[in-house]
Amino acid sequence: MSLALSPALRDLMQGWLTTLASLRAASDATVDAYGRDLADFLDFQARHAGETLGPAALRGLTASDMRAWMAAQRDRGVGSRSLARRLSAVKGFYRWWAEREGFDATPVLSMRAPKHGRRLPRPLSVEGAARMLETVGEQDARDWVAARDVAIVTLLYGCGLRRSEALTLDARALPLSDTLRIRGKGGKEREVPVLPAARAAVARYAALCPHDLAPGTPLFRGIRGGPLNGRLVAKVMEQARMQLGLPATATPHALRHSFATHLLDAGGDLRAIQELLGHASLSTTQAYTAVDTARLLEVYAAAHPKA
Repeated sequence: MSLALSPALRDLMQGWLTTLASLRAASDATVDAYGRDLADFLDFQARHAGETLGPAALRGLTASDMRAWMAAQRDRGVGSRSLARRLSAVKGFYRWWAEREGFDATPVLSMRAPKHGRRLPRPLSVEGAARMLETVGEQDARDWVAARDVAIVTLLYGCGLRRSEALTLDARALPLSDTLRIRGKGGKEREVPVLPAARAAVARYAALCPHDLAPGTPLFRGIRGGPLNGRLVAKVMEQARMQLGLPATATPHALRHSFATHLLDAGGDLRAIQELLGHASLSTTQAYTAVDTARLLEVYAAAHPKA
């Protein structure tokens, strides 16, 4: 897409994306998504203004300009959730820019995102998760690839990892110990226990992998030895769920939800599960585990010093 943007504005956009990647430890996928969202916004504003867009014009955007963009997004069929994400990208850029150059970005930052219901993948049943782990290992005839896929999904379910967290593990973690230090969103670190089944699955993969798993290199590899693409993990789970007749919600991220829900069902403490998942707030963990208000109040009553 050819944007009617001045070179100075292009430099600003690139500066923000670089900051996201380097200082805020955003993933490549997040940086790419925010870059596309911001580019689309700037392209609209340039067309809306009918001229090449520069920093001065962009600093002068009004609430009316913002509403026009949001209305255009709606006309294109963009849903509430996607529009909220795009607005978040625009606000993030303006917040960074306003702090850097000291101008008032209130017309942009005061815009409210449309309300939308929180949708999360439904957790698998305990039996469904066990069948998924077993069936994933039957999707590829190459022993090392099958072992790799089993190792990854076992970490997702057994440790509650995000797919990106599993795929960025360094080979220096071998052999896995009883705990694993995970670097999650925003660069936050947490320590998670590693079940014997997960350690065994990773050890089997490491023994069969034809590539050199030297410290400082990715633990999980693609066929040619490069870092494993996350889409392949989703694909192998899709194949397995279709074979098992499981719903489309049986995704890699659903295994993380299953980990949390099954721990809670077994009597796990919600606060402890929050730590294991790396959530900043208990409300996020509550949503992940689909815990009801009564159970949340029980945890509160047991943990609060004044209860």
